[in-house]
Amino acid sequence: MADGEGLEQGLVQDLLDQTLTEAVETLGASSGAIVLLEHGGEVLSLEVTAGIPPEFFSPLRHMRLATATPDPVLEAVRERHLVWVSSSEDLARRYPHVALLLPYPRAHAIVPIATGHTAWGALAVLMSPERSPELSACERRTLTTASGRIATVLQQAADAGAPLRPAYEPRYIPLTSSASANPPAAYLSRLPDGACCLDPHGRITFIDATAADLLGESIPHLLGTRLREALPWLDNPAYEHRLQDSVISQRPTSFTAVRPPDRHLLFQLYPDRTGLSVRINATDGSRPAKAPTDGGAGLDRLNTMRHLVRLAGALAQAATVRDIVELVADHLLVPFRAQGFLLLIPEAGRVHVIGHRGFAPEVVDSLDHTPLTANTPSVLGLTAGVPSFFASREEFRAAYPVSPAIDGGLAAWAFLPLIASKHPLGTCVLGYQQPHRFTSDERTILTTLGALIAQALDRARRYDAEHQLAHGLQARLLPYTLPEIPGLDVAARYLPASHGVDIGGDFYDLIRLTTTEAAAVIGDVQGHNVSAAGLMGQVRTAVHAYAVAGATPGEILARTNRLLTDLDPDLLTSCLYAHLDLAHHNTQLATAGHHPPFLRHPDLHTEILDIPPGPLLGVDPSASYPTTEVALPPTTVLALYTDGLIETPGTDHDTNITKLATVLSHAGHTLDNIADALLDQAHPSGNQGDDTALLLLRVRPTPRAPS
Repeated sequence: MADGEGLEQGLVQDLLDQTLTEAVETLGASSGAIVLLEHGGEVLSLEVTAGIPPEFFSPLRHMRLATATPDPVLEAVRERHLVWVSSSEDLARRYPHVALLLPYPRAHAIVPIATGHTAWGALAVLMSPERSPELSACERRTLTTASGRIATVLQQAADAGAPLRPAYEPRYIPLTSSASANPPAAYLSRLPDGACCLDPHGRITFIDATAADLLGESIPHLLGTRLREALPWLDNPAYEHRLQDSVISQRPTSFTAVRPPDRHLLFQLYPDRTGLSVRINATDGSRPAKAPTDGGAGLDRLNTMRHLVRLAGALAQAATVRDIVELVADHLLVPFRAQGFLLLIPEAGRVHVIGHRGFAPEVVDSLDHTPLTANTPSVLGLTAGVPSFFASREEFRAAYPVSPAIDGGLAAWAFLPLIASKHPLGTCVLGYQQPHRFTSDERTILTTLGALIAQALDRARRYDAEHQLAHGLQARLLPYTLPEIPGLDVAARYLPASHGVDIGGDFYDLIRLTTTEAAAVIGDVQGHNVSAAGLMGQVRTAVHAYAVAGATPGEILARTNRLLTDLDPDLLTSCLYAHLDLAHHNTQLATAGHHPPFLRHPDLHTEILDIPPGPLLGVDPSASYPTTEVALPPTTVLALYTDGLIETPGTDHDTNITKLATVLSHAGHTLDNIADALLDQAHPSGNQGDDTALLLLRVRPTPRAPS
């Protein structure tokens, strides 16, 4: 086929299908798929599957190339290299979110489809996990040759002006088998069991009279239909999951169901890559008719997957390490029927227990502070990322004869390494009161869970560190204590936002000017980051310096405004300045776009002061700020605040101010009680979306002279 020769869409699809089928056959794989980048190169879409129907590849139907979640297909396309996943355990460790969606014992090989600098998609094949853990050189050549052939076809079609557009619905290629599609009827009729054949979609392609009689339907009614469609009593997600599991894993399985009203039937499924053979037997009901379980190991996969999906969602929302510990303990023990839980991290060269449940205190103490040089499974999880499973005390002692005792009444353990970004972060330990055989599926799911916990723990530890740093810096920029001013009672509150770790720009200050004069300042720098905090510190320092120099309130704000304009901080600041004259019982106020203060009079009536505002600081270097004088009789309370006190999502700003004025009128007599009442009204649940600063000032009555 010459370069530039036009290729019809149908011919391109045929060439892709043929190449995929040949690769699957040559490799002895059970199935394969091709995913292609849609126009624009942002989304990968499933183009065609061989051996397994497209609906079983639902996680591959559409994937954004920029998705941050680790994925072998996305990695192959983005990094242009072959990705080999040797087992379901390997998949769980490296790509836990994928393993959660496809928890089947298969090996995966994914190779990119690319020409030059152009990425077209990827070719993926599923292979038996019982094979060699490494791809042979011949297998690698088969994969790269097939992907190269597909890339060439796609490039030539694009060069000819007819690029292949991913189909709305992916195509499916059934694989052939040398076995006869219709077993001899005479042979089957002599057997007491019913016989049934299903294609990979689960449709009935053959059924004998015995099976039809056991199912209670005619052969014509059953042929060509799915079991769950023809028989409503089989329309159960657990049975559908079992069928899908058998098709993808290529392993025999079975389940028991009840045909109404009380006929117990045993279904035994035997797959190959062309479909499934099903034996159907009547049973006496001694085997419980329930959703299938994994080899009698006590792990109901469907129920466990529900728990894991719920836990994964909860972990995605968890913010702190304490959140992670509580979530894992609450959601992990029940589905896996475990009785003990430990979460370990490395710290200063030793093991540190950051969470536990169900383990005896002496066991926790023996593990805590264990040197990282010790040869124990908990340490190996921390240092080498090695998972360990011990079905009994004997197994554990055989592997670690001199390891410190960890039983404490437990008899089986799973040590799950917590690895994020290829770095071990810790170990999650599950303990069982009875000996426990860990099936292959259970090990895979537990390993997947360990990877999910690791990612959440990594985020939470960074959150905790950033939160501590941010609020430590915030606290350093605010006054440690407020000065004692004769004749003035003061109370201050600062509450950081409930969500996020960003540093706020809210600030307040109280400045002693003379023996009878003081200044109160409150402000809010736009933004929640280090720049906002730095500017907040500059504003507070500037206001303090100009106030001590003896400037009036309007002059102080004007000078600070010019300074900020020269600094060009690219952030705006609101500020309210109050000069308090305690000898003459009045205050002079000036505001740079800040919220008006509350004034509670001696008769407890509260007024929202109307002060002519000037513009925000840092906008106009020539701006002026008018000064307003207000009387402050003894026992008057002046309340200054930032917008965190009055701005709540879904509520009206003016209504909130009015409510707070009413609360201030009826609040207690001590400033601490007043502050608590205002904060309780503003944040009844204790959560606030923004930082909140509050500064309360009250003029003391003048002492009477002795008579």
